[in-house]
Amino acid sequence: MITSGRILGGVFKLNARYFSSLDVNTVDLRSDTVTRPTAKMRVAMKNALVGDDVYEEDPTVNKLQETCANLLGKEAALLVPTNTMANIASVLVHCNGRFNEVILGEDSHMLMYEVSGLAQLGGIQGRSVANLPDGTLDLKAIKSKIRPMTDVHQPWTRVICLENTQNRCGGKVLTVDYVQQVQKLAKDHDLSVHLDGARLFNAAAALKVEAKDFAQHVDSVAIAFSKGLCCPIGAVMAGTKDFIAQARRTRKALGGGMRQAGVIAAPMLVALEETLPKLREDHEKAYRIAKAITAMKGNSICSVDIKGVQSNIVMIDILERACPLKFIDRMKQVTDKEKKSLGQSISVLMTLFYERKVRYVTHQDVSHEDVDKVITKLQYVIEELAS
Repeated sequence: MITSGRILGGVFKLNARYFSSLDVNTVDLRSDTVTRPTAKMRVAMKNALVGDDVYEEDPTVNKLQETCANLLGKEAALLVPTNTMANIASVLVHCNGRFNEVILGEDSHMLMYEVSGLAQLGGIQGRSVANLPDGTLDLKAIKSKIRPMTDVHQPWTRVICLENTQNRCGGKVLTVDYVQQVQKLAKDHDLSVHLDGARLFNAAAALKVEAKDFAQHVDSVAIAFSKGLCCPIGAVMAGTKDFIAQARRTRKALGGGMRQAGVIAAPMLVALEETLPKLREDHEKAYRIAKAITAMKGNSICSVDIKGVQSNIVMIDILERACPLKFIDRMKQVTDKEKKSLGQSISVLMTLFYERKVRYVTHQDVSHEDVDKVITKLQYVIEELAS
């Protein structure tokens, strides 16, 4: 995504002292959440047929829910405003009360980035298991965290939560076989499995399978449409009819009951036809950038595990001689010397994710031309910082 001199919405302002002009090409790789709705989505929003969704009378919402249920191989689905709400609502339904606990990855979105919603809203405790480098949770480690049902001192384990793709592990893809193994472990201990599939369509695209291939092995699944699918808002949760009936009540309690929500559902339907088939292109863009970094001979500034690039999320390891914050800042800023050397002004936005890891995320608003610019900028900055 290229903008001239600024990021849309004013979130980021370029430091004027670095520029002799405002003719700056900015490529935003901070997240796929920065994507903007497409022209077709905007038209669909404008022309959406609507009704009161709390009464289940919005035809566009109903169509979306039916379509997603079929895509995921589930009996029913439910529109919610965000994937965070979908995750929390799913676990609330599975636990159905207090004194309960869920097992989840220590680097999971549900543990790290949902403001302790399970504890705050449901009185549910999270028990973490270390995420392995490939994003999975060791099956023996999961089993060791399952509580005995007979000990009055301990909460009851109710749910195992997975995340696919795994964000903090660098967009790693959990395989269908692995999810099936977790399902078997859960069944052996009478537990439910919830899949935080915010980027499940990316996982399916990476493995060239269907989303339902994963979903068939879990009791509930949540999918975000406001990330790589480019919608401004919206997520879907899916499961059995009884599960969704209870989830509808839970959604209401969480403040997610919406009225004429067809204006939200309409672009989500467009995304399934227009954006979903292009997700593999985002992965290819991410790989191109990673490959360019690894191809630089004598690169003493940063590295990428090229074999670990599986989707649209990549972690750049900043080596000891470089400062991660300086690297991010230098990718963002443009000097007069740089502009003169490159013949253009390129600003690339990335995110510090760990102490020495910088994340970049490709998406539909990043063109192949943008990727070329990112590579040009990376090569210049790496050579400059190494000198």
